[in-house]
Amino acid sequence: MHPALGLVEFNSVAAGVHACDEMVKVAPVELIDSRPICPGKYISVVGGEVAPVETSVAMGVEIGADSVVDSLLIPNIHEQVFPAILGTSNVSELETLGIIETFSVASGIVAGDVAAKAAAITLIEIRLARGLGGKSFITLSGFIADVEAAVSAGSKAISNEGMLVRDVVIPNPRHDLDTYLL
Repeated sequence: MHPALGLVEFNSVAAGVHACDEMVKVAPVELIDSRPICPGKYISVVGGEVAPVETSVAMGVEIGADSVVDSLLIPNIHEQVFPAILGTSNVSELETLGIIETFSVASGIVAGDVAAKAAAITLIEIRLARGLGGKSFITLSGFIADVEAAVSAGSKAISNEGMLVRDVVIPNPRHDLDTYLL
């Protein structure tokens, strides 16, 4: 979809909306997500070529100033990350289910990107703080060895910063879960 992803998280909705507007005006990027999140924060996610995304994120950080909680630039984003964020992944059934739960939006994206690059899995969703008190989670599926490798790599990438809440691998999940996770 896009070669790069950028994110800025704000502790103020007003500052976040203002900064988001400037982010999309300063460079040719696509606005992927922009909305309030729990608890009273705001995120803006952009995609595009590396240099414009970098410019956009820098503008968001500059305009947001002291309301910026976190920012992120991933120049070589895995192709499954954008559909997983947007909830448009095409997964028809769960083989083995992997879940990585994180303390922040940025760490959720990093964990999902690293997991997708680590093994032949399919990202189902990267849920960014919607109804989660600012936390995020990633769901993925594939063969058990691949899911174990992906969950391990994604979790390891964020655990050193204390951003990992928990991870699990569920072999052969009951088919009823498909209704709620796919």
